[in-house]
Amino acid sequence: MITRPLLDLAAWVARLGELEIPIFRDSAEGIAEMIEDDDRASGVAIGRLAQRDPLLTLRILVLAARHRSSRAVTDTETAVTAVVMMGLSRFFADFQSPAVVEDLLADDPIALAGLNEVVRRGHRAAFFALGFAVHRLDTDAEVIQEAAMLHDFAEMLMWCRAPGLARQMLQRQVEDPGLRSSKAQLEVFNIKLHDLQRALMRAWHLPELLDQITDRSHMESTRVRNVVLAVDLARHTQYGWDNPAIPDDLQAIGALLNLSPEGAHQKVLALDS
Repeated sequence: MITRPLLDLAAWVARLGELEIPIFRDSAEGIAEMIEDDDRASGVAIGRLAQRDPLLTLRILVLAARHRSSRAVTDTETAVTAVVMMGLSRFFADFQSPAVVEDLLADDPIALAGLNEVVRRGHRAAFFALGFAVHRLDTDAEVIQEAAMLHDFAEMLMWCRAPGLARQMLQRQVEDPGLRSSKAQLEVFNIKLHDLQRALMRAWHLPELLDQITDRSHMESTRVRNVVLAVDLARHTQYGWDNPAIPDDLQAIGALLNLSPEGAHQKVLALDS
C-alpha cells in the first residue's frame, strides 16, 4: 500500500504502473470458472463481467494495449473487442491468479465502502451516458458507456492502493462540504486525480477515442459532453435529486439531446428507474 503522498505526477504514474490492477472477487471467480470449463469461455461472457467491474475493464484494456501489434490499424476500444483481438489464451494467462479487491482491503472496510461508492456512481454514469448516446443515435455508444464507467478510475485505484490517503481526502470533504475536490486531492495526494488519470491513460496507451471522450477540455465535442454530463449528473444525484446543480445539468442535457429541461428531466428519471 502507498501510505504517503508521492513527490509528483511522474512518481505516481511510475508507482501505479508497477502495481497490479486488482479486480473484484465476482470477476475473479467468473474467470476461474471459464478457465476450468472452456464451454463457458468467450469474449462476450468476459465482457459481461467487465460491464459490472470497471477495474476488470481497465485491466483488460491495459493488457490489450501491451500486446497490440504494431501493425494494428485501430485501437481495441472496448473490453469485448480487446479480448477478441488478443485471444482467450493470452487473456487467461494474465488472470491465473489476479489480485482481488476484497482481499487487498480485507482489513479496511471503510476503504472498500469508499471504492464501492465510486463504482456505483460509475455504473449510474454509464447508464446515463448510454441512454444519451442511444437517443443521439451515436455509433460509438458502447465506447461512450465504457468511458463514463471508467471516468473516475484513478480514484478507484487510490482506494485500492492508497486507502489511507483516500480516507483522508474523504474526511476533509466531509468536514468542509464546500471544499473543492481538486483542492482536497492536491492537499492529500500532491496531485489532481484528473491529471493522474490523463497521464495513466497515455502511459498505458489506452484507446485514443476513450482518451478523447473523457477530456473535459474538449467540451465542443458532443461525445465529450455526453460523457461529462452523464458523469456530473451521476455525481450530483448520488445522494438524491435535491442538489442545486441539477437544474443546470438538465438544461445542458436538454441542449445535448434537443429536449426541453422538463423533457430532459423525464428522460433521466426513466433511465434511472
